[in-house]
Amino acid sequence: YHPNVATAHGGAEMEQDPCVRKMGESAVHFSAYQPQYEIKDQYCTEIPQEGDTFLVVDLVDPALRNEPVGMRVTRGNGKNAAEGEIVADIRPSTHPDGVLRGEARLDEGLYTVTIESGQRNLTRHPQYLLRVHMIDYPKVVTSIAGPLIGVLLFAWLVYKLVRSKWLRKWWTAAP
Repeated sequence: YHPNVATAHGGAEMEQDPCVRKMGESAVHFSAYQPQYEIKDQYCTEIPQEGDTFLVVDLVDPALRNEPVGMRVTRGNGKNAAEGEIVADIRPSTHPDGVLRGEARLDEGLYTVTIESGQRNLTRHPQYLLRVHMIDYPKVVTSIAGPLIGVLLFAWLVYKLVRSKWLRKWWTAAP
C-alpha cells in the first residue's frame, strides 16, 4: 500500500482520482514526471512539455506485485494502439516494490499508455491517453467563460446605470 498514492492530485480519493484505473479487480495509478522542467510536478494525462518523460505505475493492490506487469506506450489516440508506433515497451515482470518504471521521449501529440498483465486474462487493459504539449481548448474556454460573463454583466449594469433617469436626476441636482 502506498499512502502517498491515495493523496495524489490534491487529496483526491482513489475512486475519484483520474489517474487510477482498474486492472481486473485491482487498481493501478499512473504518473508522469519531467524533472528537467519541474522537479516536483507530476502529471497524469496532460504532459506540458515535449521531451524525456519518466513514466511510473503504482501497483496499488499488493497482489499485482507478485505477477508480471508491463507497460507499452504507443503514438496515437488509443483506438488502434496495437497498430501505432511503439515509443516505449516495458515487458511484463514482477515488481516487489509495487512500482513499474519506464522512460520515453515524447514529442508533441497524443500517446496511449497501456498497462499489461502477464497472468491476468483481461479483455481490456487499463489505458491512459496522454496529451503532450497540446492546448486543451475546452478547458481554456471553460476557464475564460466565468470571468468573461462577469465582465459582460458588469458592463451591462454600468450601461444601464449611465442610461438611467435616476442617475441623470441625481447628477443634475448635485451642486
